Amino acid sequence: MNRPPQSPFDSVENAHQYVRLLVEAIAEAKSEIAADLDADAQAQPERRLEALRLVQFKLDKLEQHLQSSSRLLNDLRTLRRLLFDERPEPEPATQDSDAQILRIDSDA
Repeated sequence: MNRPPQSPFDSVENAHQYVRLLVEAIAEAKSEIAADLDADAQAQPERRLEALRLVQFKLDKLEQHLQSSSRLLNDLRTLRRLLFDERPEPEPATQDSDAQILRIDSDA
């Protein structure tokens, strides 16, 4: 488990980042399709409009699946960190938070 990744998909983090990039690309494609649909719909043949609507529908479905995959990968990353004690160390308290704690204690 402690070996370095050999490819971009050898770690959950890398797969998660890749899926997030795909979601961004899909969002960009969806905005382009929406612009095509909005651009003078009467000037375009009905068959082309139907094809654009189908593309929009398929991109919506793909986006939903990738968002679900992103959540699953995030859950797996969290579980792996929990199982293998890979949680980052908590940051040391600053003087401001120490002063706040002292004020709360002295108020009691």
